[in-house]
Amino acid sequence: MADDTTEHRVPFRAALRVWVRVALLSFGGPAGQIAVMHRILVEEKRWVSENRFLHALNYCMLLPGPEAQQLATYIGWLLHRGVGGLVAGTLFVLPGFISILGLSMLYVGFQGLPLVDALFFGLTPAVMAVVVEAVIKIGRRILKNSTMVSVATASFVAIFFFEVPFPLIVLGAALLGLLGGRVWPERFLVLVTLGGSDAAGSAVFADHAAIGTRPSLGRTVRVAMVWLALWLVPLLVLAAVLGRASVFVQEGIFFSTAAVVTFGGAYAVLAYVAQQAVEVYGWLQPGEMLDGLAMAETTPGPLIQVVQFVGFMGAYRNPAPFSPMAAGIVGSVVTTWVTFVPSFLWIFVGAPYIEYLRGRKALTSALSTITAAVVGVILNLAVWFGVHTLFAEVSERSWAGVRLLVPHWQTIDLAASAIAVAAFVALLRFKVGMLVTLAGSVVVGALWYLAFRT
Repeated sequence: MADDTTEHRVPFRAALRVWVRVALLSFGGPAGQIAVMHRILVEEKRWVSENRFLHALNYCMLLPGPEAQQLATYIGWLLHRGVGGLVAGTLFVLPGFISILGLSMLYVGFQGLPLVDALFFGLTPAVMAVVVEAVIKIGRRILKNSTMVSVATASFVAIFFFEVPFPLIVLGAALLGLLGGRVWPERFLVLVTLGGSDAAGSAVFADHAAIGTRPSLGRTVRVAMVWLALWLVPLLVLAAVLGRASVFVQEGIFFSTAAVVTFGGAYAVLAYVAQQAVEVYGWLQPGEMLDGLAMAETTPGPLIQVVQFVGFMGAYRNPAPFSPMAAGIVGSVVTTWVTFVPSFLWIFVGAPYIEYLRGRKALTSALSTITAAVVGVILNLAVWFGVHTLFAEVSERSWAGVRLLVPHWQTIDLAASAIAVAAFVALLRFKVGMLVTLAGSVVVGALWYLAFRT
């Protein structure tokens, strides 16, 4: 099989250039990052089909941890197996790690840098436009009938208004899909399998190259042992050298735990991390979590990278046996390591089984329904992101069990709103490239910020 698919392989150098590009454009949280990958890998390069992309996304949405980084790892694995997944997943994190490390060092040394604020002022609303574009494009491809529209709507209402945990939404969608695929298959078998109309006649590399994937118990055990060792052995070494009470060991254990329970994306775990970091460990002062979130929102990489800021500040304030700045750097490395190594474990162990099961009608109907639910979840992220981007103050209220986000209309940022509308029109109406749109938004936003807000 390997010989038959050689002609379908993507050159590794070409893939490397694309993963660097994806990493540098991965702004805006998971919805924006998924949109970037979809646009480049599916629409532009045609390295994976719509269905294969969504199949991978469905699995990643089921996992704890950053789904966008896991999706990059999964597709990298599809293209070039272990090396490809490792490169894609690592590059996805690297720009954000470097950016937040630099900003964290500036944060403890300087407060309120106008130039930094100016550079990112126009970027955030432009990314919001990218997210909205992703919802529209993915929705058009997935919501192919009223049943899928109803699932997406129910998913949005459940997570946005009732704060239903994301794992329950996924479980409910999967069960509905399994049942619906049996009694009403024409409404639930939305995703077509390899060899169907989506793949026929197309030069989609990864779809063809992945046909021969076969999981095995021996491989699964070997891969799991390697990645468990990479994850846990560094913590054991730190505990042996510095002691169990060391802040670095505490951060390693805490964020390892968070990496296992962070279902539903970064937003679902930020409140928990903030509460523990402030009230239990004393790593942050009240309000500093929002500063870290602003760093993560305006730099490339997964939004969960905000935990790196928490790790930096916790170690900076408890530096022994290092200097404060050196301790902050070590804390950043430890926190990032234990946050993302588990993601590679989930992908490299699980992806072969997910690929092997692809095309089974029961799995396809379940994943079709999960995909529709994911559209609602992405819409939830888009609305949340948009409200907090365009309004300086947003209140959260509850009424009869319903959660409401109430923006203070007098705090609307007209300049940010104008940039968002202009970026949206540029992307959807005039088909301007994403890089040009983002760059133009940064320039316009920086000029306005420096002229009127400094």
